[in-house]
Amino acid sequence: MPPPSLPENDVEKSHHHHSPPPAKPTKRKPGGWKSMPYILGNESFERLASIGLVANFTVFLMTVFHMDQVSSSNLINIWSGVSNFAPLIGAFISDAYVGKFWVIAVSSFATLSGMVTMTLIVGLPKLHPPSCTTQQARLNQCQAPTNRQFGILVLALGFLSIGTGGIRPCSLPFGVDQFDPTTDEGRKGINSFFNWYYTTFTIIVLTALTLVVYIQDSVSWVWGFGIPTMLMACSIVLFFIGTHVYIYVKPEGSIFSGIAQTLVAAYKKRKLEVPRGEKELTRGKLYDPPMKGMYEVPKLLLTDRFRCLNKGAIVVDGDINPNGSRTSAWKLASIQQIEEVKCLIKVIPIVASGIICFTAILQQGTFTVSQALKMNRHLGPNFQIPAGSIGVISMITIGIWLPIYDRILIPLIRKITKIETGITLLQRIGIGIVFSILSMIVAAFVEKMRRDSANYHNRVDGVAPMSVMWLAPQLILMGFAEAFSILGQLEFYYKEFPDNMKSVANAMFFVTAGVANYVSSALVSMVHNVTGKHGQPDWLTANINEAKVDYFYYVLAGLGFLNLVYYLVVASRYRYKENIRDIEEEPQFDVELYGIKK
Repeated sequence: MPPPSLPENDVEKSHHHHSPPPAKPTKRKPGGWKSMPYILGNESFERLASIGLVANFTVFLMTVFHMDQVSSSNLINIWSGVSNFAPLIGAFISDAYVGKFWVIAVSSFATLSGMVTMTLIVGLPKLHPPSCTTQQARLNQCQAPTNRQFGILVLALGFLSIGTGGIRPCSLPFGVDQFDPTTDEGRKGINSFFNWYYTTFTIIVLTALTLVVYIQDSVSWVWGFGIPTMLMACSIVLFFIGTHVYIYVKPEGSIFSGIAQTLVAAYKKRKLEVPRGEKELTRGKLYDPPMKGMYEVPKLLLTDRFRCLNKGAIVVDGDINPNGSRTSAWKLASIQQIEEVKCLIKVIPIVASGIICFTAILQQGTFTVSQALKMNRHLGPNFQIPAGSIGVISMITIGIWLPIYDRILIPLIRKITKIETGITLLQRIGIGIVFSILSMIVAAFVEKMRRDSANYHNRVDGVAPMSVMWLAPQLILMGFAEAFSILGQLEFYYKEFPDNMKSVANAMFFVTAGVANYVSSALVSMVHNVTGKHGQPDWLTANINEAKVDYFYYVLAGLGFLNLVYYLVVASRYRYKENIRDIEEEPQFDVELYGIKK
């Protein structure tokens, strides 16, 4: 069965822009579990390729491309930022135009192109700088990449970002599409699919952080990039083999288009009187059509919060066709659309609080790896831990902590607080922010010890005779930060948005991560440019043993503390969705709306 032809967009279909559950096809079979090997295989190999590259990318840039700490950190942050924003574009194209299948298909070829290019870069001597000795590296005498070599590297990263932007936002929903949510069997299948999805994700991350990084570090970069490239090629073949068993859901319009339409409609009617109170509302008719194509999605009732947006639903002459539909979604918004936008606006302060916390977490892949490169990484006489694998300590921490937290601590805390989740989600996020601050403080202490040891012994390779396991405390604390703050944010977004806006929860995570990447890059550049004057080396100079990376960690800890104060203020003023109905200043109106008695 080939992919369906692309549907034409019609105006009235687009006014329910919320990425509703797909209209049930007349025939749901085959789909189901028969399609899972193809979908999960494609997603798994894409992640193996991208995560395997990210985990060891700092080492690659510093040892193969001879880039210094600042340049490599900035390149990683800029590329990661692009990769984190790209899924928003991929989701929009999928929902609004071509559907999930074609976005995944095209993006898979982009990922393959990126991995092939990366393999060629390390395999062909002309595409990377010549190797240099340990002494040359210590004296910063290694040859830098040429403009052509750097341009080809950026091209490869661009392909990988396109692949990430298409596969990640579409793979999970495409898998869910294979099950019928209107049946018990389908709902059980969806729940089981989520479990398998996250299980395979965890396995892939651990494999990338250990096996792939080990091959890159100890065997060769060619094999380290070549093996994931071959697996990615196999996954594309596998994905297309499954075309005859997939269920294809036509695109129904993107929620992001609807958000933009709502804001434009409210702006165009900004000079109208704001409906306020029951008496005022009965004088003006507001647009509140039935929610076609959506099932088991409750309507949101009109509130008086951010009431300037309510203007977008005021019906004026020329807004409504004879059949009751809108003449333009850019001139008239429904109450449902307006309340959804309000939900989004309401969580933005919480989203902003996650940026600094995520910025601290990002250092695991940059300066923590730089620290590990200058420490004793031997476990026994014959095995050396790859520097890029050190982040696995955080993963192990999360894997051990979450079952204990979920099965033991939450039931105990629930008896005391009488809260279903033990502590509120906002409290959980706040605890994560505290752990991220503590992690940066510990990282600073350990880095000073490492630098003092390296300079005292003054070995030719600049390595401090300190075990790399001294980095474990900061990584364990950062694991707790992720378990509380990042996972808490995901659950918070999921529960605070209406049922038909769950995709926005993932979008919030990507936005937070993307902004944090750019904040990290800006901080690194600022510290690099501001410090190091009057003949002193800057804090992030190329030779980490002459640098003051611990001072940079203290800066992050200080910013984290200021962020914590900000978070406590916005969190204390936040009203959970389930509590809004009890707040008198946000009345739930019971009025006559356009065409509908309520």
